[in-house]
Amino acid sequence: MRLATWNVNSIRARVDRVVDWLDRSGTDVLAMQEIKCKPEQFPREAFEAAGYELAIHGLNQWNGVAIASRVGLTDVETEFPLQPGFAKTGEPALEARALGATAGGVRVWSLYVPNGRGLADPHYAYKLDFLARLKDAAATWADGPTALVGDFNVAPLPTDIWSEEDSEAVTHVTPEARAAFHAFEDAGYTELSRRFIPDERTYTFWDYKALRFPKGEGMRIDFVYASAPLAERATGVTIVRDERKGKGASDHVPVVVDIAEA
Repeated sequence: MRLATWNVNSIRARVDRVVDWLDRSGTDVLAMQEIKCKPEQFPREAFEAAGYELAIHGLNQWNGVAIASRVGLTDVETEFPLQPGFAKTGEPALEARALGATAGGVRVWSLYVPNGRGLADPHYAYKLDFLARLKDAAATWADGPTALVGDFNVAPLPTDIWSEEDSEAVTHVTPEARAAFHAFEDAGYTELSRRFIPDERTYTFWDYKALRFPKGEGMRIDFVYASAPLAERATGVTIVRDERKGKGASDHVPVVVDIAEA
């Protein structure tokens, strides 16, 4: 099975590009983040015509996650246990940041971890809480073939960001955020892109501003964490840098993992 994750940064703006890539890449399951639409607004016809069924979780024009699969899609969940909500004032509300489904015998979670915004912003505490509660939930899934994939909004190593002084990424490089990211290892998971692509300065995101992509000024923030039963079946990972090129590109690129049959 070929499983991929991609922060598409608005699926309605990039549906043709995403579906074309699915066809060219032979991807069986695609977890998407930042779809930026409600389920009724999702351009499902293009995916269905290409042979994919969909699970979609979006509440408004922000955030949103989806999974497209051509190997089955069952047991859909739109939140994980004790997932935190967020509101600067008033009662916290759950956002569309997590979507779980079983595809091809693998439990896949498409995840869009909060950005954090700034160290003094309540969103940063929300980010750390989200990661901590996700790790606790993931620990209960570790005995089965489980994949936690998506935009983690953390650059775990100093070499995962072009400059740790980047003002747009202050919440991505703190010791607390990095510790929260690495804590999934204690929950029984292996980050597969690092296993197969340990190279320094291999990025998955380049901001649109300041010519970041042509300058090579990016971050590695999109990852695939796999439980032990799934990690032992992984045969390779590809970071598709070329998908950041050309007209209408997302600011993220797909991360693809190949998984052997059980």
